[in-house]
Amino acid sequence: MTRQNIASGGPFEDIYGYCRAVRVGDTVHVAGTCAAVDDLDDSLAGDATSYDQAVSALKIIEGALTEAGASFADVVRTITYVTNIEEWEQIARAHSEVFDAIRPASTLLEVSRLIDPRMVVEIEVYAQIAN
Repeated sequence: MTRQNIASGGPFEDIYGYCRAVRVGDTVHVAGTCAAVDDLDDSLAGDATSYDQAVSALKIIEGALTEAGASFADVVRTITYVTNIEEWEQIARAHSEVFDAIRPASTLLEVSRLIDPRMVVEIEVYAQIAN
């Protein structure tokens, strides 16, 4: 099977040695994705909500899926990491706006922190492209 690596150009890809997504056959794995650093520096800095960050992360994920030849409709599993579980409803709103009709298996976990203290949400997805 052919392996396709999809890079998003995010600053942590070279530092950590990973890519945004990997497609092997009809399966796509999208790495844990946070809001765009540019968004954090601009509109998401300071008063950004966890909803805003989730929306930003999902846009990045959508781009990776598209480049891999998939879409949100192909997503079968999501895992969301948050630094404050009390904000679950904001994150659920962003997740539901994308996945309400798709209904992937999903997990929501609280973690103590993410790599950048401004980041409060990280989302990873797994997709199976239908033939």
